[in-house]
Amino acid sequence: MARLPSIAFSRLEQPDRRISHQGTVMFLMGQDGELSPGARAFDEDGRIARAIGVSEFAGKLAAGLDVIAPAAGIDRVVVVGCGETANNGESNWMKVGGRIRAAAARAERVTVICDLAGEAELSADAVAAVAAGAKLRAYDFDLYKTKDKKSSKAQKITFAVADPAAARKAWKALDAITDGVITARDLVNEPANVLGPVEFAARAKELEKQGVEVEVLDEKALRKLKMGALLGVNQGSVRPPRLVVMKWNGGKAKDAPVAFVGKGVVFDTGGISIKPAGGMEDMKGDMGGAAAVTGLMQALAGRKAKVNAIGIIGLVENMPDGNAQRPGDIVTSMSGQTIEIINTDAEGRLVLADALWYCQDRFKPKFMINLATLTGAIIVALGHHHAGLFSNNDELAANLLAAGQETGEAVWRMPLGAEYDKLIDSKFADMKNTGGRWGGSITAAQFLQRYVNEVPWAHLDVAGTAMGSPKNEYNQSWGSGFGVRLLDRLVSDKYE
Repeated sequence: MARLPSIAFSRLEQPDRRISHQGTVMFLMGQDGELSPGARAFDEDGRIARAIGVSEFAGKLAAGLDVIAPAAGIDRVVVVGCGETANNGESNWMKVGGRIRAAAARAERVTVICDLAGEAELSADAVAAVAAGAKLRAYDFDLYKTKDKKSSKAQKITFAVADPAAARKAWKALDAITDGVITARDLVNEPANVLGPVEFAARAKELEKQGVEVEVLDEKALRKLKMGALLGVNQGSVRPPRLVVMKWNGGKAKDAPVAFVGKGVVFDTGGISIKPAGGMEDMKGDMGGAAAVTGLMQALAGRKAKVNAIGIIGLVENMPDGNAQRPGDIVTSMSGQTIEIINTDAEGRLVLADALWYCQDRFKPKFMINLATLTGAIIVALGHHHAGLFSNNDELAANLLAAGQETGEAVWRMPLGAEYDKLIDSKFADMKNTGGRWGGSITAAQFLQRYVNEVPWAHLDVAGTAMGSPKNEYNQSWGSGFGVRLLDRLVSDKYE
């Protein structure tokens, strides 16, 4: 895959113009349109300022101005807009970093002068977010290309800042989070012939190197636990299912854990209720929820989060062979509740039903949040810019909404209610696995709610955001890694 840039920090003093010989030099400019002191030191004859004026460059967020050979001894300067800096949160600073990387993708050495006109310095957190945006923009999943690969040259980006030590400290934590995002992207982007349930479980097992306890339950163990809902989804596949339990013990021993549960359907044909052929290749990404949970657990371990956390992923493949479950079948979940299968393409909720029940029964968590590429209906409702949020707890929902605003991984709360719950009542079993066409994302959430008891719970339907979501300045990947930064921020702000 494309090589990610190395990130370094140096002290911002009176800039030495000899730095230009180390590669591309980049300046940041707010929407006031003024050059910073660092930039002016490189502009003794005013050519950069004149270029800004002629081009009417206004410093809008993530805009760029490339000035070639602006003065003797300086080969290239790029000015990157930061917008209204007083209002910038982490996501906006990451957009600035993404623009920096895009402008300097072919440069081997890049120096970013991190000061702004009228401001003493950028905060360490802002600088770290810029660095994170640059790193995530550089991500490119070209593992299986034999030609037309992007450059694999090593790139070093140095941020010249007022306090390098503070920037390094902030970056250490954020770098661990970006690594978790990259892991989630890798998992979603992998083809299903490479990443089956067993292989996915092995990837999760690698987190043991970072101090995460990982337990892999095989098909025999799942049958012993009577996970009939999960096993029913997988019975048409020749590849065996897995349930993976990841534990990060960063809090006090007596503290109840926070818990995250992910849908991991490594490929979803729809089963007997088979999907149309058009676009079915995208169903390799139907494990985006499990990918996010895995990336999150890596992030928490990487930054040594002071919390006890559980990550559970149910890994199956939904295939239509002669042994596949049929519409009309009735399965018994681990909870003992029975489910009439109306549509075998409503499979993710079956996997989550057993995983959620197992989680609340075994670990007694402080809360549970599940992530799933669950319904096309949520894309009809919200498009690709928000994940759907369903919750039985207002405080947990409010905390998730706030974390979404901070990180730019936006969520929108959707309703739950008794009227919707009636739509999944069955004539022949305790419930059916789909409530029909109307309110499809809501009835799916009502189904899940029957497996959480009284535990504070939230369901994130990430069908529109985990894969194929609109590209932005710091994500050019089909698999976005959505959810890792959102949930890490939730934990760091409210539960550590």
